[in-house]
Amino acid sequence: MIIGRHNGAMSIELIYETHSVTEDNEAGIATGWLPGKLSAYGVETARELGARHRDAGTTAVYTSDLARAAETVSIAFAGTGIPVYFDARLRECCYGDLDGAPAKEVEARRLQHVTEPFPGGGQSYAEIIEATREFLAELSARWPAGSRVVLIGHSAQRWALPHLLDGADFAEVMMAPFTWQPGWRYTVGT
Repeated sequence: MIIGRHNGAMSIELIYETHSVTEDNEAGIATGWLPGKLSAYGVETARELGARHRDAGTTAVYTSDLARAAETVSIAFAGTGIPVYFDARLRECCYGDLDGAPAKEVEARRLQHVTEPFPGGGQSYAEIIEATREFLAELSARWPAGSRVVLIGHSAQRWALPHLLDGADFAEVMMAPFTWQPGWRYTVGT
């Protein structure tokens, strides 16, 4: 499999979007593997996400199976007929004992857990990278060149995708300030 930003005819267009804003996001909580619930603003942004992709030739939607991502997809793509696939490999990093902790506390510890799992049954970001790599390999094997796939995920994929597809340094991407945008576009070779 060839992955990366290239414009060859043998590629799938992958558009990564973050799940919509949750009550936890607004409260400064790092949800991790806890479900999370979209806020009123999140419901609005989920509708906007759908408007961007409903009639844009989207072949399929892949999403984390965590409640906040699933809720985003159910609002964004309701009634479209676009196939939606739930995939546990697209979950946020499990922060173990820190699921539900203040986001600033988790952010302060991120670099310690690139290769070492978060305590209390959590994951490392290396595990997220590997899960994302496996997902991309299956994606390229399943869909033909020219397909347009939307991925609804979490910050973990926002960092893993440029690392895997563009060769960006994972720690640098992870620690860079977050600026929201309406989708990040990648190509995945088939």
